[in-house]
Amino acid sequence: MPNKRIGLSEAVSSIESGMTIGIGGWGSRRKPMAAVRELLRSDVTDLTVVAFGGPDVGLLVAAGKVRKLIYGFVSLDSIPLDPLFTAARERGDLEINEYDEGMFVTGLRAAAQRLSFLPTVAGIGSDVPAANPHLKTVASPYSDDEYLAVPAIPLDVALIHVNRADSGGNAQFLGPDPYFDDLFAMAATRTFVTTERIVETDALLDEGSFHTLMISRMYVTGVIETPRGAHFTTCEPDYGRDEAFQRHYASSAKDPETWRKFTAEFLSGDEAGYQDAVARFHAVQEK
Repeated sequence: MPNKRIGLSEAVSSIESGMTIGIGGWGSRRKPMAAVRELLRSDVTDLTVVAFGGPDVGLLVAAGKVRKLIYGFVSLDSIPLDPLFTAARERGDLEINEYDEGMFVTGLRAAAQRLSFLPTVAGIGSDVPAANPHLKTVASPYSDDEYLAVPAIPLDVALIHVNRADSGGNAQFLGPDPYFDDLFAMAATRTFVTTERIVETDALLDEGSFHTLMISRMYVTGVIETPRGAHFTTCEPDYGRDEAFQRHYASSAKDPETWRKFTAEFLSGDEAGYQDAVARFHAVQEK
């Protein structure tokens, strides 16, 4: 089995301006934040980002990395709205395809199956098609039913964070919900998996059954060990959401001066510098 272990900078350096990037996770839950932070340090721009968004979307939008966003929602979960995304959305800075969750997943499934579209009843009778005039309907060849024809959402690169992986790219979720990360992987030309810990293949069943091995190495280009790589989002059962830091992020994002200070303190260095800055933040909070 090939060894697909690589470094974070090596993985992200392969991403080019103008690409379509899928980001796994859900809201502020198990996001590949270490990869997102590395992308912030790059000179990549003009991205199309596909996500059930959280702070990943907010940070990339605020940094001017995103041209177009295809999304089901952008939320911090315990905080309903990400302020950086909300401000950009209100300014009209982004080209958007705003789908409901069923339509979003249908588009990923179509790309995973290498189809140009898939039919669905999701969105029928809602205002979502009116907000997306590019969407078309298709008649069933077997009945009088009409379906929404959701175009495939093919990805150049998918970024996913998991609890465990082996060096070959078999990836394991140990939390309560895999979200749709397997679809992101299958819809992508290349997939980079960040993980809390790389383990031997035989050890993948030490903490969970084979049902938790939802991403096969056949879909994975590279594996990166990034402890606390989902911070400040959740990565259950390894750690929960850092609610204190998330509140600090959200409050800082509401004012340009405090945001500049936040960026200088937490986002100006490498990943090790970020984790050290977070530790200092909590040390101050505990005094």
